[in-house]
This record gives sequence, structure tokens and C-alpha cells, in this order.
Amino acid sequence: MILSVLYNEKIFLNDRFILTIILINSLIIFITGFNIEPDIIKFLRGLDGFITILFVIELIVKIKHFGKLYFYSSWNILDFVLIVLSIPAFFTMFIESSNFDLSYLLVLRALRAFKAFRFIKFVTEINELIKGINRALKTSLVVLIGFSVYLFIMSIFSFYLFAETAPEYFENPLLSLYSIFKIFTVEGWYEIPESIVHSYNSVQTFFTYIYFIFIVMSGGIFGLSLVNSIFVDAMVSDNNDLLEKKIGKLESQINILIEKIDNNGVSS
Repeated sequence: MILSVLYNEKIFLNDRFILTIILINSLIIFITGFNIEPDIIKFLRGLDGFITILFVIELIVKIKHFGKLYFYSSWNILDFVLIVLSIPAFFTMFIESSNFDLSYLLVLRALRAFKAFRFIKFVTEINELIKGINRALKTSLVVLIGFSVYLFIMSIFSFYLFAETAPEYFENPLLSLYSIFKIFTVEGWYEIPESIVHSYNSVQTFFTYIYFIFIVMSGGIFGLSLVNSIFVDAMVSDNNDLLEKKIGKLESQINILIEKIDNNGVSS
């Protein structure tokens, strides 16, 4: 019976069946993260391996059924990448882990949890939302690039200023980049300058505080607010355009009505 199911193409073209398998697989990946009985873990990983085979069959069936059109869909491309990346983890079931370190391959197995994103495409008007996000990204691209450049400059500058006094935050440019970004989010930003000034004199402490206040104001409050406002405005711009068109049509109809009233008044 299992073989007949595996060779039934209609099942693998049924979104409800595939989404059910995705949900089960996501739950398996979630449960195997807990410290439970080895026999249960072995069973769940075996079930996970079987689901991997189902996903591979689904991939083959859909490519055979749709041909080149399969790759015209972004959802299909996402599926293809996730399945291909998770295949190496399947073979860890047949290799003795004591002889090889295969833990990094098991991480690839967790990527299949992203297949749950396919549920999103059944959300009402999701395509309009995705178009809005794409439009917002294109509109705010210049601002995002400018913001990223500013973040990069401030991280390099801060690295050279505080690498010796606060190596836990600015030991290298990459760590400095992360620390400055953390300050931009205005979450616990005061902890970093406080850890720096404990060995400074009063003058150095004053200018350090001014420096970080400037970073918070320029990058955290003004910079992120600007990026957010432009992104949100671009997201809703399509609705604004539609509203403007409706208002324009309404004004035209009102003008026509006024002209008719005026003409009737003149004729009478």
C-alpha cells in the first residue's frame, strides 16, 4: 500500500497532503531537540528520513509534471533549495557518527522547517502583500544602503577609539559592527559606554557620553525612524494611488454633475 501511495502522482500534487507532511516534519524537528528516550529519538529520526524521501519524490513529480514552469514559482524554488540542502543529513542515518563528525549535517535537516512558509501562500491577498514588500524594498534601497554605510563607518571609527579600553565590544571591526548595530536598536545602549568610562577621567567620560548619545540620536532614533517611515510609506503607496484614482473619478463626476446643473439653469 505504501508503494502505491508513493507512485500516485496526484497525492504529491495535492497541497493539503504536502502541507500536512510539512507540519508533521516541523513537529518532528521540534520534538527531537528535547532530551527524550533514545528509542523515541531513533523512531522520530527514522520517520524524518521517510519524510525526506517523500519530499524528494514530491520534487521529482512536480518537476516532471510542470517541466520548466516549475522554476517560475518562487515557492517552488524555495522548496527545491531546502530539499537539496537537507538531503546530506538523510545519509547520516546510515553512517556511524562515532567515526565522523556529522553534527554540521544535522543542522541542514532543520532547514526543512522553512517549508512551513508554504502555508503563507494560502493567506488571503498574500500576493498583494509580497508585491508591497518588493515595492517598499526597491523604494527604500538607497536609504538602506546609506544607513548601512553609516553603520559601517561608525563601527570602524569606534573600533579604533575603544578597541583597547572595551575589547569585549570593539576588539575587532566585526564585533564593533555588531556593537554599534546593537546601539542603533536603542536596546541597552547605555551598558556599552558605562563599561568604557570606568577607567576614564572626567573629561574623557564626558566626551564618551556625548559620542554615544550622538550615535543613538543619529543612528537609532533618526536613522531607523527614517528607514521605517520610508519603508511603511512605500508599502501603503499602492493603496494611496488607488484612493487618489477613486477621488479623481469622483471629482470628474462631480464636475460633470455641476455642468449639467448649470446648463439646466441657463436653459430655464
